[in-house]
Amino acid sequence: MKNSKIPATILIMAALAVAAVFFGGRYHFFSRYFLSTPKSAGQLYYCPMHPTFTSDKPGDCAICGMSLVKKEPADTPAARHRSASEGTKKILFYRNPMNPQVTSPVPMKDQMGMDYVPVYEKEATQPHPGVYINPAKQQLIGVKKEKVQIRRLTGQILTVGRVAYDPALFVAQEEYLQALKTRKDIQKSGIDYENKQSDSFIKTARRKLLVLGMGEEEINEMEKQGQAQQNLYLPDSQDKSVWVYITVYEYEAGFIKTGLPVKVKTSAYPGQVFTGRIVSIAPILDPATRSLKVRATVDNPENKLRLEMYVDAEITYDLGEKPAVPQDAVMHAGTRDIVFVADPNGYFESRAVTLGAKAQGYYEILRGISANEEVVTSGNFLIDSESKLNAVLNRTTEPNQ
Repeated sequence: MKNSKIPATILIMAALAVAAVFFGGRYHFFSRYFLSTPKSAGQLYYCPMHPTFTSDKPGDCAICGMSLVKKEPADTPAARHRSASEGTKKILFYRNPMNPQVTSPVPMKDQMGMDYVPVYEKEATQPHPGVYINPAKQQLIGVKKEKVQIRRLTGQILTVGRVAYDPALFVAQEEYLQALKTRKDIQKSGIDYENKQSDSFIKTARRKLLVLGMGEEEINEMEKQGQAQQNLYLPDSQDKSVWVYITVYEYEAGFIKTGLPVKVKTSAYPGQVFTGRIVSIAPILDPATRSLKVRATVDNPENKLRLEMYVDAEITYDLGEKPAVPQDAVMHAGTRDIVFVADPNGYFESRAVTLGAKAQGYYEILRGISANEEVVTSGNFLIDSESKLNAVLNRTTEPNQ
């Protein structure tokens, strides 16, 4: 009998040991993740989804796996503003932190155990419109800032062209010059009818030259010279310049004007640059290619450029001194362009801006911000996410009836 009782005693003791280990582990888990308090009050991390889960060091939430967030010190501008406002405002209702449309007149928890957020009555002084990000977090997400400055912006248009061979324009020039000569002869006769007919023909011939791409100043200069532009048709060895037709697309047309410098290169002479300037811009846009034909006179001292040669053209334009921001500072949000403006207190405010031209990696600013304001050039997407989250959590809605 004694021998039969010994194994039963051993089995009971083993069962008690297993139960102690099991319940001890459960207690350790709950005490570690739900009942523990951080060792240092200055280093507290919590889960955004489960605020009751805290830790004294960075890590992940044991419940959902989200990265823990460091609790802000009580002396930050956001905390000071929040505590001051909460102390002076009356609670209107409570809002579900995950679904702001769901409200309650009394404190409660949602299905995940999260406390409803109190919504306070508005004060006369509204809260800061931006989102606060402490310096440590700014450094963590790589926030970089730059002041809006007045800059001299210059840009370049890189396009293609060809050395002009345009007998139709040459013939139109000859017709116009001949009409001018005929009018002089008719004026000597004193016949009014013939004078009127001659004037009408001259106007028609001049309009034709404008349609073909010549400018008013260019036509007047040709009248003084009394001869057509021979290098459009059959240039000779005496001609030290050629005409080049350059293609400028519709979206770049606003930068083009007469007198702008032009550089021309051709594959026939690698490394050699031919310089010139724009003398006229066609008044009609080509409907098929959505481009303008720009005429430039280009120096050709050694007669290397031949008629109908294809060329690469570079046009440099000057926008003058304009307020500008780096292109990385601008976020294109649908039909709006947005920048984040930073203030010295750590707040970031989204601002819609109107952009002008883009040149040298900068956007010209027409409206929205002024010089010396500081904008975010790196990390703005993360700030945008933080701002949207802040807007959702602070949106006020009427309680459900």
